Parts: sequence; C-alpha cells; structure tokens
Amino acid sequence: MTQRTKAEILLVITCFIWGSSFVIVKGALADASPFPYLAARFILAGLLMFGVMARGRLPRQAILPSLVLGALLFTGYAFQTWGLMSTTPSKSGFITGFSVILVPLIALSFGHPMRSANVGGAALGLLGLYFLILPSGLGAVNHGDVLTLFGAMAFAVHIVVVGNYSRRFSFLHLAPGQIMVVAILATLAIPAAPSATLHWTARLVFAIVATAVFATAFAFGSQVWAQQYTPPSHTALIFALEPVFAALTSRVVTHEHLGGKVLLGSALILAGMIISEIWGGEPPSPVES
Repeated sequence: MTQRTKAEILLVITCFIWGSSFVIVKGALADASPFPYLAARFILAGLLMFGVMARGRLPRQAILPSLVLGALLFTGYAFQTWGLMSTTPSKSGFITGFSVILVPLIALSFGHPMRSANVGGAALGLLGLYFLILPSGLGAVNHGDVLTLFGAMAFAVHIVVVGNYSRRFSFLHLAPGQIMVVAILATLAIPAAPSATLHWTARLVFAIVATAVFATAFAFGSQVWAQQYTPPSHTALIFALEPVFAALTSRVVTHEHLGGKVLLGSALILAGMIISEIWGGEPPSPVES
C-alpha cells in the first residue's frame, strides 16, 4: 500500500469522525456557548497534541505557519459552532461541505487556473446553497446557515494553505501548533461574547473529550500528515464525504427529517463537489501554467 493510499484512507476516516461530530457539538451547545466550548475542546486537544506529537517544543520556523493556520481554523470553527446553535447538523454539514467547491477558487489566487468543470461545480454548489439557505426568500434566511457559510469560506482557505505548508514543515509541529493557536484565540474571545455559559454536564464532558481527542487531535494530526502525500484537490474530493456522514448520523441519532428543498440543495452541493474535483482535474502548478 502506497503512502498516498494510506493518506486517502486516513482522510476518509477523518471525514467520518468530523461528520458524526456535528450531532455531538449540537448537543453540547445546549450546555455551553460557542467560545467556552471551543476553548475547552481545543485546550485539551492542544495539550494532548503538543505533548505527544511535538514532544513539548515548537521550532521557531513553525510559529508563523501555526499562527496562520490557527487563525483560519479558529475563524471557521467560530462561525460553524455559532451557526450550529440555530441550524441542523445535516444542513451545517452540507454548507460546510461547500468549502470543497471553494478550494479551486481559492487556489486561483495562488496561480492555479480554473477549469470548466470547476466553474460548473461552483455553479451547482451556489444553486444548492440557494435551495438550502433561501427556501422561502430572503425573509426566511436562517442566520445560522449564513454564519456556517462564512465558516466554510475559512475552511476552504485552510485546506489550500495546509497543502502548501505541509510540504515545507513537519506535520508533527504544524498540527499541534495550529490547535494551540485556536485554543488561545477561543479563550481570548470568551469575554467578548454577549453571554458566556458553561454548565458541566455529562453530555458536555463527553462532547469535549470526544471532539478534542478524535475530531481534533487525531483528525487534524491525520489531515496534516495525509496532505503531504495527496494534493489539495484530492483532499477536497474526499472531504465531500463529510456532509454525507453528517446527514446520516443526524438521521440515525436525532431522526432529523430533511424536506424536499433541503434534500435538493444538499444533492446539488454534493454534485458540485464531485464534478469540480473529478472532472476539474489536478490544476497545474503556477510554473507549468
């Protein structure tokens, strides 16, 4: 089995963990507001990763990349978690999945050309967002869906930048470094929140431990390692599975019912992801183009 095959299998496992975590986080938000929850989750994950992966040290050259990746990751999770307070796990999953379609658009700013399939995938994704976010016109817009969309934009940039940094810096330092930055930013943001709550229930403790250990420490360590061997566009295609796992988990655990327009919007976004990445192909490097 090649390193690339191992990397792609690991990314599928990571997507399953991330997809199933939407339901867990949704439950945790009944006992904690977004920033205290994120702070607790990422402090635990950061300490675990810093001790196990980085062996308690972070080289000077890895500090700036960790700050950049951590800032992008914090932005994505802040908007996504905030949005989950007023939207469903499955809708949050598919809107977050829109980041896959945005990857080629972000890569364009790094010198990679857009292909017709990428444009077509983006068009399908935007149409899917229309059905998902605007089912009854502007008056019915769920602000949680809009917040989640902002988070998806930050995640798209994060995917591209990780692909760039992971070829120049060790994943043993990048992964814990970015998580520690998220922990610090989430902690600093708590006083700025209008109402910060944290009720230590068994459900919240389970959510923090599960998301810190599996959805953060394991998942992000795996992502940064795997992206050494698989290009951003292939990573993005695998990430198309995340909203599917989110919808299936929400259906099984919470018995969430998806209406016709929500199903149509989700299917269009998923189709846009697949078309953009399968027929869009691997963009050539800026030098080749």
